Amino acid sequence: MKIKGIIFDFGFTLFYFKDVSLEKYLDCYTRGLQKSLQHLQSMGTSFNNEFAQKFARHFNERRNFFFKESLKTKNEYSTIYIFKHVFDLIVEQDVINAINGDEEIFLRKLADIYHSCEEEEWIPFEHTRHTLEQLNKKNIKMVVLSNHPHHSTIKNLLKKFELDYYFDDVITSAKFGKRKPNPDIFRHALEKIDLGDKANECIICGDEYADIKGGYQVGMQLFLCKREYKFPFEREIDIENYITIRKISELLDYV
Repeated sequence: MKIKGIIFDFGFTLFYFKDVSLEKYLDCYTRGLQKSLQHLQSMGTSFNNEFAQKFARHFNERRNFFFKESLKTKNEYSTIYIFKHVFDLIVEQDVINAINGDEEIFLRKLADIYHSCEEEEWIPFEHTRHTLEQLNKKNIKMVVLSNHPHHSTIKNLLKKFELDYYFDDVITSAKFGKRKPNPDIFRHALEKIDLGDKANECIICGDEYADIKGGYQVGMQLFLCKREYKFPFEREIDIENYITIRKISELLDYV
């Protein structure tokens, strides 16, 4: 088939999470929040242990609330937004004064630390690099499109494994503000590679309903990268005209 562009999901399409389990995900977030709080305490503020526990409780409550909201509304509430929300809600002025600079940079730093434990667990699949190399030789435009609450995490991981070179752009729900399967984020990705009016000549390759449904709504060719691990409450795909593959190297048989 004649293909001009491919939009790749990130998790369980290009990369996998080592020894994946829901418990391990949650442990990464718990440890990441502890590191973020330690960073705040190291700044010499009145962020004592009692207040750190209060902050952690509010952060986890807000994170869970906004995650549920994102599933309902398909709007993304980034980790930076959640940190700011909790700061505005409970943090006293002396802590805010201790920021001593750009608030956005400060909040981004906290979010970077929060996701640092998660970043340690993601690694590329065995066939990822070879597949991207071969597609690049065919002059196919490629984009990463990820539902993730922190844009820098996806950028950092691609750069860490020297895969950023292959992509024309990296788009996340954190930065765009909407989540897959909202068709707007797919149209945005297509426009970024100047293929907004050629969706039928582009592939979406992902591992779940949000990828296939969103690609279907804008008229893309659909490839489901079959994942071994099944997450709780995962939505079944109610579309028939997609191709199932076991690893992304199988794309080379179709392109």
